[in-house]
Amino acid sequence: MNYYIKRFGQAGITLILVITISFVMYRMMPGGPVQSLMQERLTQCLEAQGSLAQCDIDAIRQSVKLQVNIDPNKPLPVAYVDYMARIVLHQDFGVSTKYQEGVFSILFKAMPWSIFISLYGLALGWTFNVFWGAMLAYKEGELFDKAGTIFAMIGNSIPYYVAAIIALSVLAYQYGLFPQGGRYQESLKLFYLGWDFGPLQIGWLVNEPEVKPGTNIPFMLSAGWSAALPILTGFLLGINGLGMRGNAVRIMESDYIRVARLRGLSQSRIASRYLGRNAILPLYTGFMIGIAGIFGSSIITERIFSYPAVGWYTFSALVTRDYPLLMGAFIFYTSVTLVGILVAEFTYGLIDPRAGGGDSEAY
Repeated sequence: MNYYIKRFGQAGITLILVITISFVMYRMMPGGPVQSLMQERLTQCLEAQGSLAQCDIDAIRQSVKLQVNIDPNKPLPVAYVDYMARIVLHQDFGVSTKYQEGVFSILFKAMPWSIFISLYGLALGWTFNVFWGAMLAYKEGELFDKAGTIFAMIGNSIPYYVAAIIALSVLAYQYGLFPQGGRYQESLKLFYLGWDFGPLQIGWLVNEPEVKPGTNIPFMLSAGWSAALPILTGFLLGINGLGMRGNAVRIMESDYIRVARLRGLSQSRIASRYLGRNAILPLYTGFMIGIAGIFGSSIITERIFSYPAVGWYTFSALVTRDYPLLMGAFIFYTSVTLVGILVAEFTYGLIDPRAGGGDSEAY
């Protein structure tokens, strides 16, 4: 129990430090978010009224303070305690200056879509790594191993955003096999398989002129179809079978593998029970921590595919200087990293019987 309390305590302290850093960044920004927004609002008022005398400057200043969640006129300790209380106790990150909506509400509604494309892509890439790396290790030194290693090195050298642009250009714009953007399509027409037998034509056609969000098959098909290319990018980002190959080659030289072969155990049993389970241990920790990395890469991926999720809103906040939304996304990505590390810590003993829940270290 002390182990879990210690880990949760460390995660909590880390999160508080990150929120503190976001507060300091607020204060250190050139001109500060309040001054920047004040200038923007006064410019809008000047264009609308024709004169600053017609603008209620005090009301504008108060509105800006509520949006950015920080009052620059308060003493620093008081402002810090107020900022921490708003975020920790009330999940109040302020109001987005661009979307005029609560930051927490924006991120909360966008989060499932980011989780959907990020975790699916990462899980598929990790599963592929395990099987592909094991096959390369079994064929060590053979043509298959050499060709697979070269292919992996070439694949790892291609930036994920380049692969995303190529996939979007070819598969979406050139051939129209996938949507060009969006989380789902308002109409759905796909999966047509037909065979012409003279007068008889057999096929399956999904043709839904109007897709309504909800727990219905057309919407789920449309959401999956729209997410296919972002998931493919996440899959390519997660591929790195060389790590699994290196672990498997090292373990294949272990004494217990030789004993298993001398006992006459089948190759499939050795591969699954003796080799695979031990070789994936370092990769498992990397998989859980990699969740944060793939969420970070989603900032570019979601923008390329016009997929409105957390990464898309983060990029928009960077471009429009939406400070509350940017700081909220910063805290969100940190929280995802901490959750991934905690899950890796607490579940490591499930795949490695040698590690107990109270004394295991996942890294």
